[in-house]
Amino acid sequence: MVTLGLCMIVKNEEEVIERCLNSCKELFDEIIIVDTGSKDNTKNILKNFEVKILDFKWVNDFSKARNYGILNCGCDYFMWLDADDVITKENLEKLKNLKENLEKLNPNCVFINYNTGYDENGKVNFNFVRERILKNDKINLFHDPVHEAIIPREKIIYREDISIDHKKIKQSQKDRNLKIYEKQNKKNFTPRQMFYYARELYDNQKYKKSLFYFKKFLKQSDGFIENKIEACKNLSYIYRILNDKFNAKKILFESFCFDTPRSEILCEIGEIYFEEQDYIKAIYYYNLATKNEIKNTLGFVKKDCYNYIPYLQMCVCYYYLNDIEKAIYYNEKARQIKDNKITKFNSEFLNSKVKD
Repeated sequence: MVTLGLCMIVKNEEEVIERCLNSCKELFDEIIIVDTGSKDNTKNILKNFEVKILDFKWVNDFSKARNYGILNCGCDYFMWLDADDVITKENLEKLKNLKENLEKLNPNCVFINYNTGYDENGKVNFNFVRERILKNDKINLFHDPVHEAIIPREKIIYREDISIDHKKIKQSQKDRNLKIYEKQNKKNFTPRQMFYYARELYDNQKYKKSLFYFKKFLKQSDGFIENKIEACKNLSYIYRILNDKFNAKKILFESFCFDTPRSEILCEIGEIYFEEQDYIKAIYYYNLATKNEIKNTLGFVKKDCYNYIPYLQMCVCYYYLNDIEKAIYYNEKARQIKDNKITKFNSEFLNSKVKD
């Protein structure tokens, strides 16, 4: 049978490493842990598991740390996880089945769902697919010092029925990634690095500089389409912060040049019209958002934008247009997706208006 190894990098993960390994240890023939300088109890916890610990001096480069583990892995395939990732029992069984079929399938890369956002009930509302299991040919290696990734080669398999859950307990230092980027020569940035640098600038509230690099990224001919659409959305956020509603809308419409409108973009357009109290136009774009299906584009997916959010917003729009009947209708559509405090309150409030 094909062997599968786990490759991880860790630093001060005492709060989550045991949870992670307990959820997945039986899947792997070898577990490689690259420690980049833990000062807490991480290494002592790892003594309770059958793992190979490799010390690696941190050099402000996540790819180099991950690749050190991969190059020391002796299995036919490897899988990567972060310390705050968890594999549920259901997904573990699916992964075991996949492992048994790796020899027959002979993929170079397997993409799997990565769940990173959850609503108040723990239901996944933000996810994307990542290259997760790869042939260990010492060619499949990570690149980029931050937001590291492996460029997949044929043969690629997509298993969107399998998910890894990212369950953070603590937030990483907010400007950590930005500091790494700032030390790089920006003249040598690839389009992908430029995009993620602009995102880090945005996350650290350096809006004008972020705007500059997002716009520069959009001029690159070889940038990833999904990153370009995401850049348009982020630029819209910046323009709104700068009180430039015209360009905030304009850049969202420009995203249509790259591909068919994403529901995430349509909801942003609807929100701007809603804020302008142009409820008819807002309804138009919210309604369009409900017509899309979630497709595998390798981009970020905010699931609520395909049903719950536009239904809820159309409810509010119709309320302001004094059409209580339609407001109730769309609130019930939203309530079918999420029966929560908001939809329950809306139901009681709107039905009281009908009685009045």
